Amino acid sequence: MVSRHKKNHYIWMLLNHKHLYRMKKVLFTIIAAILSITAFAQSEHLSFKGVPIDGTLNQFVAKMKTAGFTGAVDKDGTALLKGDFAGYKGCYIIVSTLQNKDLVSTIGVLFPECPNWSTLEGNYYKLKEMLTTKYGDPADEVEEFQRPRSADDDNSKMHELKMDRCNYSSIFKTEKGNLVLKLIADDFKDCHVLLGYYDKINGLEVEAAAMDDL
Repeated sequence: MVSRHKKNHYIWMLLNHKHLYRMKKVLFTIIAAILSITAFAQSEHLSFKGVPIDGTLNQFVAKMKTAGFTGAVDKDGTALLKGDFAGYKGCYIIVSTLQNKDLVSTIGVLFPECPNWSTLEGNYYKLKEMLTTKYGDPADEVEEFQRPRSADDDNSKMHELKMDRCNYSSIFKTEKGNLVLKLIADDFKDCHVLLGYYDKINGLEVEAAAMDDL
């Protein structure tokens, strides 16, 4: 079971793009992908499991439970659910609301832990292929090690990921929002594929609130 500490860490990884992408170029790409404003009004939300990413946390969680997920809402404005997703059993679903507002805006899917690089990389590319079939080619992608010479076999590649010197990520942009597929290592040991869903309409509410503060 994912602890509250780990759940909060995964939420931080979803929302803190400085951690996800240390390279300056990729950081700017992520920010643009998630917060870019189109020239026309958006009327539809990005969907997760056929459910629009919108509404209060309790409303969204109720719909996810109807879809077969189990779990509960936490007091910190998030929810941790568990269930099968995209052919993978035992995935954790992290539901996050806007800061200071009970409005769902971000969904994270933590796929099962992988014990070796070949399985982890295979899952990443399989999911990437599925996302490409549905959403088209990634708008941006990077799959590299900061020290390529140190990543010459499965064990060393896993080590580089755990040391945060591996960047595998793909960004899919849609009119309704964006998706980010990423390899992560938690606590320098547990390696997963993480898929983030970022709804554009509710995400822009953050931007609007920030503009009001200026």
